[in-house]
Amino acid sequence: MVGEESALVTLVRLVDAIPIPQPASRRGRGHPRFYPDRLFLKALVIMVPRRLHKVHELLSALDEPTAEMQALRALLTEAGRYPTRRTWERRLKTMPDNLPGQIACLGCCLISLIGPWASCGRASAIDSMALAARGGVWHKHDREKGVVPHSSIDTEANWTKSGWHGWVYGWKLHLVTTVAAVWIPLAAELTPANAADNEVACALLPKLPAEVRFILGDVHYNAPNVHDLCGQLDQIPVTTRYGPYPHSDAGVEVRRVFHKLRSTAIENFNEQFKSIFDVHGQVPTKGLVNTRRFVLGAILVYQLALLYCFHNHREPRVGLKPLLRAA
Repeated sequence: MVGEESALVTLVRLVDAIPIPQPASRRGRGHPRFYPDRLFLKALVIMVPRRLHKVHELLSALDEPTAEMQALRALLTEAGRYPTRRTWERRLKTMPDNLPGQIACLGCCLISLIGPWASCGRASAIDSMALAARGGVWHKHDREKGVVPHSSIDTEANWTKSGWHGWVYGWKLHLVTTVAAVWIPLAAELTPANAADNEVACALLPKLPAEVRFILGDVHYNAPNVHDLCGQLDQIPVTTRYGPYPHSDAGVEVRRVFHKLRSTAIENFNEQFKSIFDVHGQVPTKGLVNTRRFVLGAILVYQLALLYCFHNHREPRVGLKPLLRAA
């Protein structure tokens, strides 16, 4: 419990305090939306910590006769009206497309509030994290024949080879986070695991705050398209290089320092993220839409927890994990 409210209610209330990015284009013809996007963000903040991955699970939880659920249901009411089940299904299905923009918007807000680079260089780390798909794996020989040998296989996932985990059938969480005392997610996207890191990076880098100066990445980001884009954005990419070790060029010692900073930030964040949201094994969802909503929603919830720690003068490394566990 946090004060007189549960931790979950506290996090949901914080959604009213965050900026919402403006839609990229005007809506087309049709009936105007009555319920704002913010209301469905609140629902997502409920779904992720409570492991509610389907609409009927969310509605069943909200129907429980507890003070916490009554408070949450009130927060999901707009002008005395409560969304129907069909509205929940339709709006939550389209939500994943808006989450990368929301994460980037809130990341910029957290940078201005927390000021993580006040005593260090303005660096951010970029990496991808492999997440195993729920159910069985779809082997290459079956995929080529179009044969799905078991109904548990998530056919929208794909294969990647991780240097740590080996071959993984599933997804990739592409993430940019601060390299500082506080690890703040700045941009994120989820794709099938076979997506190229450098191609997804070109969609994430333009979303970063203008303050970012250095982009620290591994060898997968040592690509011409990433270097060209960083030049346009006034960012300096620092990546490891191909070739046998040990390298002996003039910049090797500088890269080694930056690589250690990148690893400290991104690897520690990844382990903390997996532990909090229980994705060390398989993801709990199936399909690209549901998995994007869960994983990107988890990044958003993590950002909200950072915002709570800032407003309540709590050290994030100490207070963040218990808060999310309590939710």
